[in-house]
Amino acid sequence: MTLRIDSKKWILYRHTRDFNKLCTVAEFLKSYTKTGISKNDKTKLNLKLRELGLYNERNPELPLDAINHKINQLSYYMFGYQAKVDGQDRFLFSPLGNLFLKHADDKVKAAKIFLTMLWAVQYQHPHSGTDNEFQLYPFRLIYRLLLEPKLSNKLFAFEVAYSVVFFKEATKASYNYLVKKLLELRKLSDKELAQKFQKDRHAFVNSAYEWDYYVSTLFESAGVLNKKRGVVICKLQHGITNTFRKITRNEVSIPSNLKNLVEQLQNEYSFLEKPLLLNDPERLKIDVIKEIYSFYPKSLLIEIGELADDIKFELLNLPKLIEQYANNNEGAEAYLFEDALTDGLNMFHNVKAEKIGGAGNTDIECLYITKNKKFAVDAKSTKNKLSLINSGRLEGHREKIGGVYTIVVTPRYVPAVLQDIRTSPIVIIRANTFSEYLYNCIDNDVREIDYEDFDSIIVNNLGKDISKNISDLTISRFAIKS
Repeated sequence: MTLRIDSKKWILYRHTRDFNKLCTVAEFLKSYTKTGISKNDKTKLNLKLRELGLYNERNPELPLDAINHKINQLSYYMFGYQAKVDGQDRFLFSPLGNLFLKHADDKVKAAKIFLTMLWAVQYQHPHSGTDNEFQLYPFRLIYRLLLEPKLSNKLFAFEVAYSVVFFKEATKASYNYLVKKLLELRKLSDKELAQKFQKDRHAFVNSAYEWDYYVSTLFESAGVLNKKRGVVICKLQHGITNTFRKITRNEVSIPSNLKNLVEQLQNEYSFLEKPLLLNDPERLKIDVIKEIYSFYPKSLLIEIGELADDIKFELLNLPKLIEQYANNNEGAEAYLFEDALTDGLNMFHNVKAEKIGGAGNTDIECLYITKNKKFAVDAKSTKNKLSLINSGRLEGHREKIGGVYTIVVTPRYVPAVLQDIRTSPIVIIRANTFSEYLYNCIDNDVREIDYEDFDSIIVNNLGKDISKNISDLTISRFAIKS
């Protein structure tokens, strides 16, 4: 078993190691939610960062790509994602990104939220250059190693640089092998370690610099890692320049106030989980991105004292509730999805939704009050990927209530399903897309959510998947023009 793949490695962001700077950029972006951020605004942000002592760019022209790098770094650390609508770059804050900004002044809560954001970082990543061969949750692995008694609950910088960032895929076997290799490295003297690093310095010079100088320092300033300085083992020349990078025995460990949360997150969202594929042949990339950035665990909300039954939590977990519904047809959770979806539909001020269910009935009967129009909503489970829609059966459901169309809500389906509905008054919307729209309405304090845009999109796209249309609506309405 090998850990290294032709020297390919994790790409760890290294454009700032000051967490305060990252927070300042996030807060600045959030303040431009309604108007968008222009080139002039980005220049103002550079000036503000310089005034605060958080930006020391020596170029008097204050290049805008410096701010763009910081926006990319926000995306990497799951504050939000970037997308294009009508050729315009947009940045949409994630639920955890919004929650972080809400508690940014509370260092303890902010650290717990940022730790949870790290739990959502995966490779493949929408905003990272890490090769697609790497498929794992990198920071879940880091924290699992820090929980490892065999490693004395700590990691040395030289270990991360030499082995961890070359780790490709997390399985029980590969994890045990990694721990074994780290223990072997710990037995080596500084001289022996220096020899190993010098044998392939081109492979290690960036891995050492990214983790030790940037990322671990950023995490220390965020309060999610303790960092203890150790001796310098050796220095590696960077290319053919006169720049040298240090290989050190700096070590990191989990802060005591975060250990319980780390253990809980590890139990609920293991480092062994398989990440989502950005190149999933059966899903649009934007749908996968939405699911990645919708991470919003209940355990965190309880930990920081947020209402665990908050409507935001229910909406953001609609896809998970569908899965619970599929796997617990006779259990206590059998109707959680329909309940949550009904509540979501009733958030539209001009829709009245009532759960019906049962054999021969639609799951939810809805009335669009403004136009006195009825429609049906059916939830499709993901115990197996949705492979068939019986349009004739859904027609019967509509006739029972006098509905003019049916909305099918599902996390994923096989492409052939679109052939089942192409001549019928049925549309598909992915659960993450639906919940993201309603979540952003709540988070932006939209008091009266109008169903008109949904209805217009539906009647003009019958027989289709309208997820991209709703996604574009969400991004155009709530994302920042970056």
